Amino acid sequence: MCGFVGFVGGTDNQSEVLTKMMDRIVHRGPDMGGQFIDGRVALGFRRLSILDLTEAGAQPMANEDGSVVIVFNGEIYNFQELRSELEAKGYKFHCGADTESLLHGYEEWGEAVLDRLRGMYAFVIWDKRKNKLFGARDIFGIKPLYYYPMADAGDGAPGVLFGSEIKSFLDYPHFHKAVNKKALRPYMTLQYSATEETFFEGVYKLPPAHYFTVDIPTGKMNIERYWDCDYSSVEKPFEEYVDELDEVVHESVEAHRIADVKVASFLSGGVDSSYIAACLMPDKTFSVGFDYKNFNETNYAKELSDKLKDERIMSAKDRQVALSDIARNDGQDTSDRIRAIDTLNKMTGEYTVKVDAKVEQSEKLSDVFRQLGGEGLSE
Repeated sequence: MCGFVGFVGGTDNQSEVLTKMMDRIVHRGPDMGGQFIDGRVALGFRRLSILDLTEAGAQPMANEDGSVVIVFNGEIYNFQELRSELEAKGYKFHCGADTESLLHGYEEWGEAVLDRLRGMYAFVIWDKRKNKLFGARDIFGIKPLYYYPMADAGDGAPGVLFGSEIKSFLDYPHFHKAVNKKALRPYMTLQYSATEETFFEGVYKLPPAHYFTVDIPTGKMNIERYWDCDYSSVEKPFEEYVDELDEVVHESVEAHRIADVKVASFLSGGVDSSYIAACLMPDKTFSVGFDYKNFNETNYAKELSDKLKDERIMSAKDRQVALSDIARNDGQDTSDRIRAIDTLNKMTGEYTVKVDAKVEQSEKLSDVFRQLGGEGLSE
């Protein structure tokens, strides 16, 4: 999964603060971590190795002279094509990770590199030559990227926090923990966060298909959209649409399959997952079924898995046991335990377990926010 954190600021003990911020997201990247600090700019990364499992693919990653440094979460599916094009222009590559194609791509094309990317990604680049940050999020917003502008980042100058998860901001000394009441109404109405705002006042999500730049001397932040969908219609015979869709899905699935580890697929037994699995031909498939016959589709999943030669089927009862083990495990990450409890509640109605956590479950939403460190939320 991977994850990154960073800031532009003049707080004391930058390395110590950055390490604490990275520790907040260690669950995203248990394989290794790294950090880069240059003046007021600090970048931290936690890695889960998918492409190039060696330390050569470690992040933050810099170009040859150290003038451009990147932290990147995601996958660039066309990185091999980009690499070939960049090698022809004289760029040298030292690892097999897609990160390096993105890094050199920025060196060659600047912000226009976004027009060439195909994948799911969130990244931030420190460009020392131009004294600016450049960050972006993929067109569908698959990978997360949050930011928190600061009028005073600890040294009297403006700055910004950024990262894959908001929780990493909590360890920055000049982050103000306050609840954003305006974000509650849309969430309670739609049951998901439909706006750029978050539950923390002043913290925002970078929208999908957008990029930002931060001018370090002035702290000025600029956000722009770099892609939009074309909804114009093209009249074709139905059979052509079917053939074109099948070709596009096969090509897309094949592009997603690039990895230096085994590739697996969830297989529900429904049309969508069966179609994807048949295109992918994964190394393994995994299915979760229901105890109720009318809702269970594992028989269809089993039929396809026999042809794919591999299957791991989990019944609803097996799933409940596995989630219970997670919920009761004191050594498990707190957020994972809370998610397990929430899923069990949806499956079984009521499920209670004492979670010794910084954020304890409460019947009152206001109590939850107070335990998160929020202020100013009335009953």
